[in-house]
Amino acid sequence: MENIHFYRKEWLLSLLAFVLMWFVLLLLKGGLKKFSTAKSIDANRRKVIFILIYVVLYFLFGAVLAIIWGVDLNKVSVFVSSVLAVLGVGFFAQWSLLSNLTASAILFFSHPVRIGSRIRILDADPDLIGKVTDITSFYFFIKTDKGQTITFPNNLIVQKGIEILDDGIEEEV
Repeated sequence: MENIHFYRKEWLLSLLAFVLMWFVLLLLKGGLKKFSTAKSIDANRRKVIFILIYVVLYFLFGAVLAIIWGVDLNKVSVFVSSVLAVLGVGFFAQWSLLSNLTASAILFFSHPVRIGSRIRILDADPDLIGKVTDITSFYFFIKTDKGQTITFPNNLIVQKGIEILDDGIEEEV
C-alpha cells in the first residue's frame, strides 16, 4: 500500500516537470521568434536553432525524470561515460559537422551578416565580393558579381574577415 503513495509522488513530480518543460519551451520559442523577427532572420535558420533547443531541453527533461524516479546515478554515470567514449571516437571523425552546427548558431545569434547582404570576404585572394543567398545548417552560399555561386562551410565564415557592403554601392577592386 505504501508503494502506491510513493509512485503517486513520482507521477505528480513527473507531470510537474513535463508542464514546466512545456512552459519553458513556449517561452524560449516565443523569445526566439521575437529575436529572429527583430534581426530579420530567415525561417529556415530559425528552424535549426529550434531543433538545437529541443534537443538540449529533452536531455535535461530526461535527466530530471531520472532523478525523480530514483535512478541509481552510479550506474547511469558508468553507462553515460561508456556511451560518450564511443560517441567521442565517432565525433572525432565528424568534428567538422559539430563545428559547422556550432558556427551556424553563432551566425544566427551574433553575426551581422544576413541573407541578402552584399559582402566582401577579405581572406580570399582576390577579395570575394557577392550577395549572400542562403545560410543553412552547414553552408554559407554567396552569389558573386560574376554570377558564380560559391559555398563556404559555416565554420570558415566565422573565422574569416567579412566586410558588409552597402546594397546600392558598387565597389571596384
